[in-house]
Amino acid sequence: MDDLSAPPAANIQYETDDPVTYTVEGRTAWLMMNRPKYHNVQNSQMTYAIDAAFQRAVNDDNVKVIVLGGEGKHFSAGHDIGTPGRDVAKTFDRKLLLADHVNKPAAEFLYTREQEVYLGMCRRWRELPKPTIAMVQGGCIAGGLMLAWVCDVIVASDDAFFQDPVGRMMGIPGVEYSAHGFELPPRIAKEFILFGERMSAERAERFGMVNKVVPREQLRDFVAEMAGKLEPQNRLGLWLTKQALNHVEELRGKRTAMDTHFHMHHFAHAQNDLTTGNALGGVDGKAMAAANKKQAGEG
Repeated sequence: MDDLSAPPAANIQYETDDPVTYTVEGRTAWLMMNRPKYHNVQNSQMTYAIDAAFQRAVNDDNVKVIVLGGEGKHFSAGHDIGTPGRDVAKTFDRKLLLADHVNKPAAEFLYTREQEVYLGMCRRWRELPKPTIAMVQGGCIAGGLMLAWVCDVIVASDDAFFQDPVGRMMGIPGVEYSAHGFELPPRIAKEFILFGERMSAERAERFGMVNKVVPREQLRDFVAEMAGKLEPQNRLGLWLTKQALNHVEELRGKRTAMDTHFHMHHFAHAQNDLTTGNALGGVDGKAMAAANKKQAGEG
């Protein structure tokens, strides 16, 4: 969900050189998003750092399990649509067989970029051969959903919530990696996007989108214990299990559904650009946060 109003690459100001930290404890790799000042919103710097960390964990035969979490109050408040580190117009060393986006005109700019950094990256991470656990606290909003949904297991704190407000705010039918109808029953998925309201971790667990809900202060220890149960298991067996169950989702049409949605997503971007002069419909990070807090009764 980007537009062309981002600052040129020369004006980008990153608040950290380490947007993702990587540690190994036992046979579990811990990947922690590290932009707590901005609630771990995802710019390309972070996205490619996540990819590099996943690749590092895959390359290490000692690692059996991968945990993805976020430092600070929130797991991830979505895509970066307003910090000084917003780097939409910057070139990166691409990981998929796609052209660079920075010199592409009009709608082709976003369509090309988001094929890689959103849809493509998420598919790449979902298919990595080791079990992954998302450790979610606080907000898991819009683009944050994609990061949790690519993981095999989601453990949430009791204060966590899930939300996709881009339909309500921008007229866009959900984030790029559109797993809504697979993570939730179709009628609940419609409610989730149409109203853009927060879904509590408890409610998400009832629908099967979350595996476990635990008190915030117990979250890390619980995830570590869960990962520890997987560490002794056969590496190939874990990979084959992932492949088998991912295949079930593909037989149900997950990839085709996402491809169809991606084009609708970008049609909505183009419509916003033509009618408002901005692919996001004029919404920035501050406006999104303010609207979400007002809806939730926080301000």
